Amino acid sequence: MVTYLPISSPFVRFAGRYVDDAFGVAAGYNFFIFEAAMVPFEVTACNLVIHFWSNAVPLPAMIAIILCLYVLLNVFAVKWYGESEFWLALSKVLLSVGLIIFTFITMLGGNPINDRFGFRYWNEPGAFAEHYKEGDLGRWLGFLACLIYASFTIAGPDYISMAAGESVNPRGNLPRAYNGMFYRLTAFFILGALCVGILVPYNDKTMLDAFENDAPGAAASPYVIAMDRLGIPILPHIVNAMILLAVFSAGNSYVYCASRTLFGLALDGKAPRFLTKCTKAGVPVYCVAIVLLIALISFLQVSNSASVVLNWIVSLVTASQLINYSVITFTYTRFRKALMAQGISRDTLPYKSYFQPYIAYVALVATSVMAVVGGYEVFLPGNWDVPTFLFSYTMIFIFPVLYFGWKIIHKTSIKKLEEIDLITGVDEIEEYTRNYVPQPPSNVFSKFGDWLFR
Repeated sequence: MVTYLPISSPFVRFAGRYVDDAFGVAAGYNFFIFEAAMVPFEVTACNLVIHFWSNAVPLPAMIAIILCLYVLLNVFAVKWYGESEFWLALSKVLLSVGLIIFTFITMLGGNPINDRFGFRYWNEPGAFAEHYKEGDLGRWLGFLACLIYASFTIAGPDYISMAAGESVNPRGNLPRAYNGMFYRLTAFFILGALCVGILVPYNDKTMLDAFENDAPGAAASPYVIAMDRLGIPILPHIVNAMILLAVFSAGNSYVYCASRTLFGLALDGKAPRFLTKCTKAGVPVYCVAIVLLIALISFLQVSNSASVVLNWIVSLVTASQLINYSVITFTYTRFRKALMAQGISRDTLPYKSYFQPYIAYVALVATSVMAVVGGYEVFLPGNWDVPTFLFSYTMIFIFPVLYFGWKIIHKTSIKKLEEIDLITGVDEIEEYTRNYVPQPPSNVFSKFGDWLFR
């Protein structure tokens, strides 16, 4: 859809254009809540990482410092946002590759204690942890818990589409960007999970203390735990510093994206008009302020453990993320049916995916089911917890309220297939594509970026 018609905030606007205006409003606010909720998540994660070194700074002060830095970067130094994010993103790639290489070398005995541990932890204590129950059912519940957390981390392809309206030669570059991201995410996710399972057993005491009891060193990732166990000095501090940089960068990105999403809703008349006010530098200052007010949720860890707060936010964001993908897949099914109804062949599209519409239906069902299943643990005997329930299912209740509320107030209707607008804006992008002249990279960094992200 986005290569056919590359526009800003496409999946939000496509939802309104191809399905129903009210559907687009619900999708927009769902995406805004998802991004805004990620800010306190990253603030909490920053605090955990910093405590790897010291607990000297009081928790409220640390949270306040991080939020103040986000204010400075998003209000007063926003012109440096794009440049800084490029280099920070590059550092994340280098960190991921470096940790994969580290795992391969150390598992074969390349470590100070000459321990050739290989896949030892796959046999003892085993590759699958039991969760809540014993036996095969417990191992299945453990796998399901991992699948729920994987649903939380799957963001990525939708973020590429957000920049579609501002990208150069979108019909040529976006398909490559999508395909490249798929392969890179698949490689990093699978290899990253493999490395964690190789380096640390699931019953490692340090890791259990870190995530369950907020013991000092809670920010010690499995990689850092393995480095300490193997007696490797300095490297844990370097890795932890890079993780801190990545986490802080992610929080800064979410402040930016969430504020711009709310700003876009305001420009379209779907949020209060005062939110369109910008500074002289073009910063939607009230939108940034609202996002940072939501980020005050991170102060919950003052009275609750950080791990509890992280779990609450993960539950909220996971449901919102899955709803977002459900919106995208359902919108696509309407787009495809509109093409057929209006006699436009998919073969004329700049890009088309395989096995449609079956893949879209499978994705729609899978994401919808996972959104409901995400908080299943709260219904198990002895596990009922009101905050956990609310964070797990708030968005599932809010989304239909937003949809039907806007629909009733503004009297919108589901668009008929024959009336869906598939034409507006297409002629302009086709003319742009015909007249586009590729520009060679201007310097060595541009050449390296073209090669890396091609």
